[in-house]
Amino acid sequence: MSVPHSAPDHEAAADERFGVAALVYRNENYPEAAFARLVERARGLKLKLAGVLQYPAFEGADRRCDVVLEDLASGHRTALFEDRGPGARGCRLDEAALAEATARIEGSLETGPQLLVLSKFGKVECDGGGLRDLIAAAIDRDIPVIIGVPERNLEAWRLFSGGLAVELSEDDDEIARWVESIR
Repeated sequence: MSVPHSAPDHEAAADERFGVAALVYRNENYPEAAFARLVERARGLKLKLAGVLQYPAFEGADRRCDVVLEDLASGHRTALFEDRGPGARGCRLDEAALAEATARIEGSLETGPQLLVLSKFGKVECDGGGLRDLIAAAIDRDIPVIIGVPERNLEAWRLFSGGLAVELSEDDDEIARWVESIR
């Protein structure tokens, strides 16, 4: 699946009608607040949503992989990390939990959402798995998609999207224009 990325000028790109957007962010600074505002704006416009919001699993959590996904259609929450004890190092992504969350989201595509919000194009997606098939399924159904993409994964995202995605910053006005354009 190849979904042309936009011109580097974020403001100009946000005004164009692209059905796929990458919310590009600094590697370790997941834009949780920007996604929450995006969802709030979309709901204010009465858009039917599918997808997830990502939250830290623990208050003050310093572990990037210790996250919980909240399904936007059902409110169901899925922990995406394996509890390997306090001495565990590296990412503790629970790929089975990710697969379960992905299946739940894919099922919600049957209800005809007007926007699919996905948390992150991460290492699993860079390696060919994770949310890639879900993105393709949404595009096949003409459902606009927005996904967070950390800078370190931007080239892999661009290869995957094949230039058909606009790249947005965390700027609220830019995001608002994109959401308005897909309405």
